[in-house]
Amino acid sequence: MTSIKKIKSSIPMKRICLLPNVITAFGLSCGLFAIFKTNMMEAGTMNYHSLIAITGILLLAAFADLLDGAVARAMKAESDFGGLFDCLADSITFGVGPSVIILKTLSVPPGTDLSFFLTAAAMIYTVCGVLRLVRFSLTAQQAKGDRDLSDAHKKNFTGLPIPGAAAAAISLNLVLVSDELKRLITVDETVRVWIMIIGLVIIGYCMISRWKFPSFKTLHIRVRSFPIVFLTVVSTVVLFYGIINYFALLFFICSWGYIFIAGILSIIRIISGRKSKTLEDFEPEPDDDLDTE
Repeated sequence: MTSIKKIKSSIPMKRICLLPNVITAFGLSCGLFAIFKTNMMEAGTMNYHSLIAITGILLLAAFADLLDGAVARAMKAESDFGGLFDCLADSITFGVGPSVIILKTLSVPPGTDLSFFLTAAAMIYTVCGVLRLVRFSLTAQQAKGDRDLSDAHKKNFTGLPIPGAAAAAISLNLVLVSDELKRLITVDETVRVWIMIIGLVIIGYCMISRWKFPSFKTLHIRVRSFPIVFLTVVSTVVLFYGIINYFALLFFICSWGYIFIAGILSIIRIISGRKSKTLEDFEPEPDDDLDTE
C-alpha cells in the first residue's frame, strides 16, 4: 500500500513537469511550420504579406520560448531534458528557420557567385547560432551550484541570444521589401542581397562573440507616480500604432536597436577602463570557452 501511494503521489508531479515541454514543443511546431511553409514556395515569390505572416509565426515561437522557461522556474520543474529540448528547438526555429526564409525570399540565380556568398552567409548564421546555444548550455551547467555564476548568468547574456539574432535577420529581410522603405528609396535586388549577406555575417559574429547583451529577466520597473503611468499608457498606444501601420520598420528598429545599445554599452565600458565600476557587467569576457578538453 505504501508503494502504491508513492506511485500515485508522483503522477501529478510528472504532469506538472510536462507543461514546460509542451510549450517548447508548441514553439518548435511554429518554427517547423514556418520552415515547411516557406520551403513550399518558389524562390523569390514570397511577397511582403507572406513575410508578415511568417514573421508573426516566429514571434509566436519566440513568445513560447520565453514562456516555457518562466513556467519551468515558477513550477520548479527545470530539468536537464527540458533544457536540452529547448536548445534543440531553438536551433531549428531560430537557427535554421531565418536562413531558409531569407534564401527563399531572395531571387538569386543558382550557380552564381552571389548565390554562393548568400548560401555561405546563411550557413555562417546557422552554425554560429548552434555554437551560441551549446555555449549557453555549458555555461548554465557550470552555473548550477554556484550562486555568483548563477546571478551573473541571469543578469546578462554573453553573445547575442539566438531569438534576438533571428529577430534581427528576419526584420532586416522584411524591411528591405517593405512599403515604408520603397517610399524612401529603391533598393536594387543585387544590393539587397549584399545587405543580407553582410547582415547575416554580422549577426553570426554577435552570437559567438564575448560581448555582453542585457537580459530582460533583470528588468524591474517601479511605478512611483501617475505621470509615469500616463507616459507608459501613451508609449503603449504609440507602440501599437507603429505595429499596425509601420510593423516592418518598428520591428527592425527594436531588434537592431537592442544590438546597437549593447555594443555601445560594451564600448563605453572598454573605454572607461577596468578601474571604473561603470557598466562593469558589460565588460566583454576573455576568449577562453572553446576548450575541447
